[in-house]
Formats: sequence, C-alpha cells, structure tokens
Amino acid sequence: MSDLITKIYNSFDPSRPLPAGDPQYVNCQSVRGDEDIVNDLGKRMRNSNQMTYQLYTGHRGSGKSTELRRLKKSLEEHGFFVVYFEADEEDIDPQNVEYIDILLACTRRFLKDIRSANAAPIQDWLRDRWKDLKDLAQMEVSFEKLTLEQALSVFTKLTASVRAEPTQRAKIREKVNPHTITLLNALNEFIADARQNLPDGKTKLAMIVDNLDRIPIDFRDNGRSNHEEIFLDRSEQLKGLNCHMVYTVPIALVYSKWGNEVQTTYGKTQVLPMVMVQDQKGQVFPEGLAKLREAIEKRVRPHASDLELDSQIFDSRETMERLCMACGGHIRELMQMTQESLNRTDQFPIAAKSVQRSVTELRAVYQRTVEEPEWARLAQVVQRREIPNDNDHRSLLQRRCILEYSWLDSEGEICTWYDVHPLIFKIPRFLEELDKLKS
Repeated sequence: MSDLITKIYNSFDPSRPLPAGDPQYVNCQSVRGDEDIVNDLGKRMRNSNQMTYQLYTGHRGSGKSTELRRLKKSLEEHGFFVVYFEADEEDIDPQNVEYIDILLACTRRFLKDIRSANAAPIQDWLRDRWKDLKDLAQMEVSFEKLTLEQALSVFTKLTASVRAEPTQRAKIREKVNPHTITLLNALNEFIADARQNLPDGKTKLAMIVDNLDRIPIDFRDNGRSNHEEIFLDRSEQLKGLNCHMVYTVPIALVYSKWGNEVQTTYGKTQVLPMVMVQDQKGQVFPEGLAKLREAIEKRVRPHASDLELDSQIFDSRETMERLCMACGGHIRELMQMTQESLNRTDQFPIAAKSVQRSVTELRAVYQRTVEEPEWARLAQVVQRREIPNDNDHRSLLQRRCILEYSWLDSEGEICTWYDVHPLIFKIPRFLEELDKLKS
C-alpha cells in the first residue's frame, strides 16, 4: 500500500509540466472560454508572412508551460524548428531581471540548440568585447580557434552569473548594455544563417521564452514598473529578433493602464484563465468540475486501474470534489493539495479529514498573503465579479487572491469575470468585510 501511495503521490508533482501528447493531459478549452494556444498563437505564426511577436499570460500554476509545450509540438508538425526554454531555470533571476538578461539568455539558447548555423557573427562580437568581458567570463579564450562550443561556454558563464551572482550581474549589465544593438545584430546574422540550415527539413524558426511571467512587479522612483521597462520600453529590442517569438508576460501588466499599449505593440495577448468550477452566481459548474476530476483520475489510473476513485482512492465522491472546488480551478494547487492529502494517508482511501487538513493549510498561506486594507477590496470583488484597473487589484490578481474565468455566451462572445479564491471565503476577516457590504 505504501508503495502505491508513493507512486500516486509522485504522479501529482505540481512542478512538472506535462510533455505534449502526455496521456495525463486534459483538454480544458471548453471550460476556459474556448481559449486554445494551438489555434490562437499557433495559427498566427503559421499564417503570417511576417515574423510574429506574441505574449502569453495567465496565473502562475494555471498550466501555461504545459500549453506552451503543446504549441511547440504543433509548430514542429507544421515545419517549424522551435527553441523553447524556461528562462528562470538557468539564465535569469526573476526577482531581479532586465532586458539585457533576456537577450543574453536568448543568445545562449540559440547557440545551444542550433549547431548547424554559422556562429562567426557571435564569435566576432565576443572578440570585439573581450577586453571588457574577460574578467567577467573568468575563462581563457583563444579567438584564433574560437569554436561554437567555446562561444556557448562564454554565454553560459555570463547568464549563470547574471542569475546567481548579484555583484557580477551588475558588472555584466554595465559592460553589455552599451552594446545591446550590436549583439542583437550579431544574433540576427546567426539566425539568418540558421534559417537557411535548419535540421530535419524544417523551414521556419521560432523561440518560446517561458517563465518571464514570474517576474514580480517592482515600481521605480519615477513611477514606472519593471514590467513596463522590460516589455514596453524595450519592446523594439524584444521584437528585434528575426524569427517568430513568444514571451510569457506577468498577468499584472496585461491588466494595467498600459494594456492598450501592450496590445498595440504585440497584438492580442493570449490569456489562460482558470478552469471554471463555479459560475458567476457561485453555483457549481459541472463541466469544469468534471475536467478536474478527469485530471485526478488520469494520474491515478496508471497505478491503480482496479480501484474506484470515489470509494477506494477517496473515501467518497464528496471528498474528492472538495479538493476540486477548493483549488478554484487552479491546476497546480489541485496537484499540491492532492499530494498533501496523500502525505497524510497511510492507507487508501484518502479520508475527508486528510483533504480538509491540506485545504486548511493552503488557506493559511492565503491568509498571510492578504494585507489588512485588501480584505475590503476582496469583498467588493465578490459583489461585482469584476476588478477596477488599479495597482492594488493587479497585485491581488498576481498573487492569485483574485482569479480570472472566461466563458462563451450563446452568441459566441467571450465573457470574462473575476472571483476571490475559494480558500479565502472561509477566512473570518474576509467574512467580516463581506457582511459589512451585505448589511
């Protein structure tokens, strides 16, 4: 029994995005306002004669990385060579990031993934800057015999320092920032050659930069935010690479006063909403609940095909549905709470008490997240099902205290609405503010 619990526990790993085509994947398009990355972002890229530069966003943990992997596979099936990477894995520190960090990361990933292209433009750029970069790269390089591998090693060292060493990060930015345009030009020469020599008969080139949505908002003394500086002030550079680009972007920027400028600059931003588990009246939405049940079942079945989900894995259907409703349609939190419930289980079925404990513990996290003036704002969201366009509510959205949902009405209109995370609903301080509004 303990071995079975361990296997099922690990199948709910919340940090593991699903690969494209994974049998555990659940298509939630119908309960996410008909949003589908393959049809929306993918078709624009396939149909356009010009390079496209698109943004993709949603709540952290909503499943964006899984969807981006689906996009990558679809593009590859349509003749694209796709360079995909998670920016915070090896290249940037989301807590402290500037545009130049992203450009260095893109350069490293192109060099790493496309070995068939002529790297001479990048090598020449390094040679011209080596006096400034030598001490920062902390390595000896012979430019007479500089190979692609050596150039890659230099950029790997630079991005690793940018990500993990604050002192070096500042020095690297100081030295590289004045040469942003020349690096961009050199990289475009590399890309131009790459597009003529793509492997496996591919004819188009695309890059997907994931996890930039994890950059927390930080306001400068001039009132501008780091989000605006990166995605708007440096938009010409982000759109300067001569291939199709998809960047994830913090959800707070898309819903800021700069939303129109974002759309003008990049076109429509694709937003991945929550799985709708209840409607605007607070009633259970059966189709959304069924999708979350399916997500649980697909992770359990490979290990326990002979056990009933509603009586032998969970002690009742109500216990399982308690998990689904408590997450508010947030996939990663469903995985987290299921794991925690399993962690408190010595033998199946998972008891209602174990589920309640996992729910209570995550609720405590949200209670600590909300600051005192924010309780009243959250109560107002429940009454209106919409949010004002201000920094206070964008911050709550970024922290998932407010969740976004979408659905299609009878005329095909996409309707978007907002609600407070279900875990907050039983916090006494929130209920106090809700009672004030009702009285």
